[in-house]
Amino acid sequence: MTARSEPDLNTRRAPQGVRDRIALSMVRFMRVFADLFFRKRYGHRAVVLETVAAVPGMVGGLLQHLKCLRHICEDQGWIRELLDEAENERMHLMTFIHIAQPSAFERVVIMIAQAFFYNAYFFFYLFAPRTAHRFVAYLEEEAVVSYTQYLAAIDSGALENVPAPDIAREYWKMPAGATLRDVVLQVRADEARHRDTNHEFADAMTRSGPTRARDGDVSEA
Repeated sequence: MTARSEPDLNTRRAPQGVRDRIALSMVRFMRVFADLFFRKRYGHRAVVLETVAAVPGMVGGLLQHLKCLRHICEDQGWIRELLDEAENERMHLMTFIHIAQPSAFERVVIMIAQAFFYNAYFFFYLFAPRTAHRFVAYLEEEAVVSYTQYLAAIDSGALENVPAPDIAREYWKMPAGATLRDVVLQVRADEARHRDTNHEFADAMTRSGPTRARDGDVSEA
């Protein structure tokens, strides 16, 4: 994967309608617990949260795939986009595991959180895909904020700007002298792109109406 230009980091989508407000409220509720649990331990925060962040793309891709099979229709590129998102989030995890090894307790949290979130998001997307995409977009907005705070901690000297792990340099095609700061910049840009993509998917479903989106995509209940 090659590095790409950084998208607009200041984009914040105001909720429109009840579904958007519900999605945003869910994200803000989750943010409170994440802030209390991790505080300034940004590396550990990234490790735990990226295990959850890789779930929506995989679930969305799976359900879009099954929908297209049932309706014998094209997916208009949604499946690949969602699976690529899941893979990208997994690579974030594989990178940060070299920065901050999770404790035994955090590993338990990871297993419990993934088990709960996968099942919850599966049914969320199955019955309300438009709202599910908006939820992910708002989640990515918060991810951009978190990684911006991570960068600030590095720039202030509160966190050491260690060399970038080999896996990160290979994945993002970074130079030999790349550092943690360079990694966080790349990850933040990825999260901003996921934010924009999921807002676009939700918008497409909204424009297409409550029962149909992009030639037979999963319907909003």
